[in-house]
Amino acid sequence: MIRKVKIGKVTVGGGRLVLIAGPCVIEGRKACLDLAARLSDFARCHKVDLIFKASYDKANRSSIKSPRGPGMVEGLKILSEVKKKYGLPVLTDVHGVEQVAPVAQVVDVIQIPAFLCRQTDLLVEAGRSGKAVNVKKGQFMAPWDMKNVIDKIKSAGNDRIMITERGVTFGYNNLVSDMRSLLVMREYGYPVVYDATHSVQSPGGRGKRSGGDGKWAPYLARAAAAVGCNAVFMETHVNPAKALSDPDNAISLLDLKKLWPVLKKIHGAVSGK
Repeated sequence: MIRKVKIGKVTVGGGRLVLIAGPCVIEGRKACLDLAARLSDFARCHKVDLIFKASYDKANRSSIKSPRGPGMVEGLKILSEVKKKYGLPVLTDVHGVEQVAPVAQVVDVIQIPAFLCRQTDLLVEAGRSGKAVNVKKGQFMAPWDMKNVIDKIKSAGNDRIMITERGVTFGYNNLVSDMRSLLVMREYGYPVVYDATHSVQSPGGRGKRSGGDGKWAPYLARAAAAVGCNAVFMETHVNPAKALSDPDNAISLLDLKKLWPVLKKIHGAVSGK
């Protein structure tokens, strides 16, 4: 039995496939609001359960010169505007214990990045916030290792937990997805998310930045929907080639709009709805 995690008007684990989408990093107020508006229109017209995702800081970039985003103060202002203007629940990453409290005042979902998924103090503090917590499974971890991650958050009295699969390291600069991971993590009773775009990333693959191949993301998303994930996470951009972060593995907004009806049909078929 999967626990339902209610996030605003969206329920993850409630039977409907949820979409978590947005830019990898906030590229400025105008760009972020424009993409949020387009996603909001799409969600309303096609009855999509949508959580808007954007990072105010990408603290784990490959190079010191890589764009990181506007920072927490400005980024939270923009995310607050997205939430108020379009009525969307919002999700963003935190990278340190001191960021949790201010972020929790604005967002609906606190996300723990894959590289930080074992950081006990960060997990416990996120749990204490009372917000829904989405943890990305580290590329270096087995799916059964996530039981300890769940227990750390639960120790703070928070059971609003989601666990995300984003591929596992296979050699250098390469990730592969083991769909069994979704099934293993479901056994712990919490909604599972499949991160289709980061799963086709090549970490550090271009030397001073990560590479990837976004053309495979839709196929892996279909496989995850067939296995039975509760949500699909996809970083999207109007023009991925010009994205400041993850241009190689992000999916275009146009392609996302074409893909989502297919994912819903697959999810409905395997869930009997």
